[in-house]
Amino acid sequence: MPDILHRILDRKAEEVAERKRKLSLDDLAARVADLEATRGFVAAIDAKLHDGNPAVIAEIKKASPSKGLIRADFNPAEIARSYELGGAACLSVLTDVDFFQGHEDYLREAREACSLPILRKDFIVDEYQVYESRVIGADCILLIVAAFASKEGGDVIYDDNALLELSMLAAELDLDVLVEVHNEDELEVALDLPVPLIGVNNRNLRTFETSLGTSLRLKDRVGDGTLVAESGIHTVEDVKILRDKGIDCFLVGEAFMRAADPGAELRKLFGTPPYSQPHKH
Repeated sequence: MPDILHRILDRKAEEVAERKRKLSLDDLAARVADLEATRGFVAAIDAKLHDGNPAVIAEIKKASPSKGLIRADFNPAEIARSYELGGAACLSVLTDVDFFQGHEDYLREAREACSLPILRKDFIVDEYQVYESRVIGADCILLIVAAFASKEGGDVIYDDNALLELSMLAAELDLDVLVEVHNEDELEVALDLPVPLIGVNNRNLRTFETSLGTSLRLKDRVGDGTLVAESGIHTVEDVKILRDKGIDCFLVGEAFMRAADPGAELRKLFGTPPYSQPHKH
């Protein structure tokens, strides 16, 4: 596991402990009972794919450890509305404070501004964070397989049970799950989980270089699941390379965040159909 991920996870353990001292797990869990239904993250992706359109998870992301500040003019509500008009299937909102300059308030602001389902993009390793995700308005959580890895001798061991328990808790709370992998070994772990969305991160965690070849290499191993190509998607040509190989679901942040109008950039890259007003339930 690379140093940056170690540092993030160490800080995340401290953060969860701090939050538990302020609000107990029992008190947090009690808040879930009064919440409205989630918006259906997987269902929104499936609807786009069913119509033959690309399903784009558009990310609201201010900064990253590798790139520093990505967007100085940062208004989550405006960005969310822009993405909805641009034809996004769903949103992804960074909530990690210390490394990505994110905040859970950004997720709340995005949710109030649009009708799209939202992924809470964070480093979730504890059941407390799953309940918290539901309370702050997320419709889906991210589970990163590499965050559940440890070294024993020369071997990498994955905590399959922890991943399964968090996945099942998410399902109980009506949250969808995106499981993120970087290589074949992590994919094998992900495929054992009852989760249809497999995010393949094209960024090498050790070098931080990106290669679309990672998604292309792993595509045929995903089986009945939906592969979500993540990272390294910047041009119309990148999108064409992936779609020509049958990959039609994408998570994109930086390319949009660096554009003056993120939603217009989404339309430009993916040729998404014009926005239509969502049906009222």
